[in-house]
Amino acid sequence: MHLLAAATAAPTPSGTDAQLIIAALAGIVVIVGLITWLKVHPFLALLLGAVGVGIGAGLAPGDAVTSFGTGFGSTMTSVGILIGLGAMFGKLLSDSGGADRIVDTLISRSSQKALPWVMALIGALIGLPMFFEVGLVLLIPVIVLVARRSGLPLMRIAIPALAGLSAMHALVPPHPGPLLAVSTVGADLGLTLGLGVLVAVPTVIVAGPLFSTLAARWAPVPVPDLFVSKEEDGGEGSVRKRPSFANALVGILLPVVLMLARSIREAALPAATGAWVDLLEFLGTPMVALTVAVLYAMVFYARAGGMDKAAVSKTLGSSLPDVAGILLIVGAGGGFKQVLIDTGIGTVIGDAVSESGVSVLLVAWVVAALVRVATGSATVATVTAAGIMAPLAADMSTPEASLLVLAIGAGSVFLSHVNDAGFWLIKEYLGTTVGQNFRTWSLMECVLSLTALAGVMLASVFI
Repeated sequence: MHLLAAATAAPTPSGTDAQLIIAALAGIVVIVGLITWLKVHPFLALLLGAVGVGIGAGLAPGDAVTSFGTGFGSTMTSVGILIGLGAMFGKLLSDSGGADRIVDTLISRSSQKALPWVMALIGALIGLPMFFEVGLVLLIPVIVLVARRSGLPLMRIAIPALAGLSAMHALVPPHPGPLLAVSTVGADLGLTLGLGVLVAVPTVIVAGPLFSTLAARWAPVPVPDLFVSKEEDGGEGSVRKRPSFANALVGILLPVVLMLARSIREAALPAATGAWVDLLEFLGTPMVALTVAVLYAMVFYARAGGMDKAAVSKTLGSSLPDVAGILLIVGAGGGFKQVLIDTGIGTVIGDAVSESGVSVLLVAWVVAALVRVATGSATVATVTAAGIMAPLAADMSTPEASLLVLAIGAGSVFLSHVNDAGFWLIKEYLGTTVGQNFRTWSLMECVLSLTALAGVMLASVFI
């Protein structure tokens, strides 16, 4: 999905290459400073930074605002709908008990040795359809209860689950960051999803079960005294009938299968025609695939579990306020990207990268990682890096563009620290000190980011 089309002709910048570079760097510094030092909301910071970049690069003030608005609107058209649908599906999965069913089934069938690996799988499955914050809130009770019942060190349970959740958030659509990056650089969503899962699997293994053995030694934290009486009966207190494990799993994987099937058909049988091709193209369209998943969840999760029409409507409605801020940030990221394109800054940076001989994938990772460390936001890191790297994607093949998205996603989760709300949330839930949280959660994010980068670079050798 491309965001390069505009309702009006792009304004013509008048700045020199040096002026454009200075404007871009100043804009990024302003965005980072507003978010980090002044605690301005990322949406407002991106808006101010984008307009400032446009004016600094030689655009008329009115043209800079128009450019930002064009990018914001295009992004919300292509990405905003998907984010809304993803939020609805995640809320239905949670409220119907489908997430609990997946967790309980996997845990009940696992040995103690296998539990860290199972927790990584649970984190990935929960993270696939849900936003990071929602998935984290769902996972924390599971982590605490499993650690208490199994007798394993807390970090042997927590780190694998958090690694699975974080990897899905960074690498696999339909999360907002990967979605926007796909849209910004014009990558194929289905192919990016498939490659993202391929890179995520070894990444989760290294950053999750393997690293957790070290994390448990470095932070021998007792299991927090939380959720002692709640859910100890495995959720039997629920008045609703939870979906079966197979049913819950089908709903999660349904949009993934539909989008992948479309991409596989396009790669394997590009000249095929017929009704089945048209149907596959339709169902594999991201918006349609996610809509199908939401409708499936409404019928087979909610209604089949005893939720009446009012309850279903309430669940769907309550899912949207939680993502309102994310929608604005993602839209502002699209606006920032459009300003970079209209001023020509992106082309100048792209030419400089191309002439330097440094791998574009490595540069994309570095840019995203720097913004992530500075702002504490994976989403801001993704949208900023995607906007800067977008012009380079024009000359890339479809697989290369997908790998560019994954390199950006890998960099966007590097080194969570004190300016990241997730850092403090995990610290308080798990009862660690600041030092212990750095040695476990923060270091895990670094391992995850670097392992994902290694996977992307390795994949680029064969693609």
